[in-house]
Amino acid sequence: MTASAAASLGAEPDLIVRREGAVGVIRLNRPKAINAVTLEMFRDIDKALDVFEADPAVGLILLEGAGERGLCAGGDIRALYEDSKVRGDLGKILWREEYILNARIAKFPKPYVVFMDGIVMGGGVGLAAHGSHRIVTDRTKLAMPEVGLGFFPDVGGTWLLSHSPGEIGTYFGLTGQTMNGPDAVYAGFADAVVPSSKLAALREALTRLSAGASSTGVKALIDGFATGETAGPVAALQSSIDDWFAHDRMQDIFAALHRDGSGLALATLKTLNEKSPRGMVVTLKLLWLARKSSSLEECLVREYRAALEVFASDDFREGVRAAVIDKDRSPKWSPPGIEDVTPEMLAPYFASLGKDELVFDKSK
Repeated sequence: MTASAAASLGAEPDLIVRREGAVGVIRLNRPKAINAVTLEMFRDIDKALDVFEADPAVGLILLEGAGERGLCAGGDIRALYEDSKVRGDLGKILWREEYILNARIAKFPKPYVVFMDGIVMGGGVGLAAHGSHRIVTDRTKLAMPEVGLGFFPDVGGTWLLSHSPGEIGTYFGLTGQTMNGPDAVYAGFADAVVPSSKLAALREALTRLSAGASSTGVKALIDGFATGETAGPVAALQSSIDDWFAHDRMQDIFAALHRDGSGLALATLKTLNEKSPRGMVVTLKLLWLARKSSSLEECLVREYRAALEVFASDDFREGVRAAVIDKDRSPKWSPPGIEDVTPEMLAPYFASLGKDELVFDKSK
C-alpha cells in the first residue's frame, strides 16, 4: 500500500519516513509479513533517500523494521511467484530497481545505520548489509536461503559472501544456514553486536547527534553500546568448512563432505541435497566470479542476468510452491541432480542482456 493510499484509508503506510532530530528514519512497516518489501516500498525508500540526502538537517539514516519479529523477511516472494506463473515482467522491473537501490545504499554519502534485529533475509539483507553501520543483536537470524527456492543469493549477496573469511561465504550461500549476530559480524554482513535490550537507548542517542556528526562519531557512539563480539559458532568450524567448500564444482564439494564422514559433514550434505541442483551450481559459479570482481556493481549486473533466467524457470516456481505456497517442503527439482546440470543449461544465466543490461544511475 502506498503512503497516499494508506492515508486515504486511515491506515498506516507500508513505509514510514520521517525525521527525528538529525536522523532520517526509514521504517519498514508490514509487521504481519515480517516487513517483506514490495516494489512500491523499494521506490519509496529511494525517494526517501533523495530527500534525506539533499536535506542538510539530516546527518544520518536509520533503517528499522516494525514489530517484534524482524527487520525484513525479504522481497514479496508471493507476488513474484504469481507473476512468474503468467510470464509477467515483475521480476525484470523489481530486481532492476532493487539492485540499483542496493548499489546506492553502499555508496550513500551520509552514515546509514541499520538495526538488523530479529529476522533478516534475502531482500532485507540487500537493504541492510550494504550500509555503513550495520547493527545485529542477540535476536538476529540472518540468512540468504535462496538456493532452497531454486534461486541464488542476490541483492549483492554474491559480493558480500565472496568477501567472507575463507569458504564461510560459500557455506552460507549454498546451505542457506542462519547466522546469529556474531556470525554475521564474522562473515562481513554486520559491524557490531548490540544487545536488543539496549536498542531503544541507542536509538535515542542517535537522535541526539548533530546533523554534522561524522561516520567516525556514529561508530564511536554505537561501539559504546556494543558487546565487542566478532565471531559466532560458525567461526569455530572455519577449518572444516574451508576443507569442504574450497572447490569450484559442486561434485567436488559433495565428495569432500562424503570423505569427511563426520556427523556435521553428513548433516551439511543432507542440507545441500534438499536444495535446487541448478541453483547450487549457478550460485557456486557466481561466487567464484565475484571473487575476481572489482565492485558490488559488477556483481549486481551478473546477478541481474541470472535472476531473469531464474524468474523464467520451473525451479523457481517449484521452490516457492514447496516452501511458501503449499508448504509441503518437497520440491521436485529440474534437473534432479547436480551431475545433470549441463554447461548448456548454465550458459543463459551468464549471457549478456544487451539493451536490458542493468545500468546504474551515476548521479545517485
